[in-house]
Amino acid sequence: MARILGIDYGTKRVGISATDPLQIIVNGLTTVPTSEIFEFLENYMKEEEVECIVVGEPMHEDGSPAQIAHLVVGFIRKIKKLYPDIKVDTQDERYTSREAKEIILQSGIKKKKRRDKGLVDEVSAVLILQDYLGHR
Repeated sequence: MARILGIDYGTKRVGISATDPLQIIVNGLTTVPTSEIFEFLENYMKEEEVECIVVGEPMHEDGSPAQIAHLVVGFIRKIKKLYPDIKVDTQDERYTSREAKEIILQSGIKKKKRRDKGLVDEVSAVLILQDYLGHR
C-alpha cells in the first residue's frame, strides 16, 4: 500500500503528516515554508509512494469557509495538475490548531518549543489526517 499525506496549509507555513505504508499510524513529518511546499512534495514523492493527499479545509465555527479558503482551493488545483494520478481529498480542519496547542501543552514540551508555530502546524496536519482516516 501507499502512504497518505496530510497537509495543514497556511500562508506562511505548511504542516505535513503521513501515514505508514499500511495506513494505520499517522506521524508528523515536518513544517515547510509555503513557498517550498511543491519542492518538498516533489522530493517526497520520489522517495515514497503516495496514493492520496488530504488537505485541511479551513472553516469558521459556523461552517462557512475561512478567509484563506480560496488559497487552499488554488493549492489543491495545483496539486491535481501536478499529480493527476494521486487522489486529493479535503478534511474539515476546524479546531485542529486549538487541539494541537493543547496536545503540545500536555506533552510536557519546554515553553520555548511550545511557542514554535511550526510545531503547531505539524501537529495540526497529524490531527487532520487522523480525522480523515477515522471518517473513511
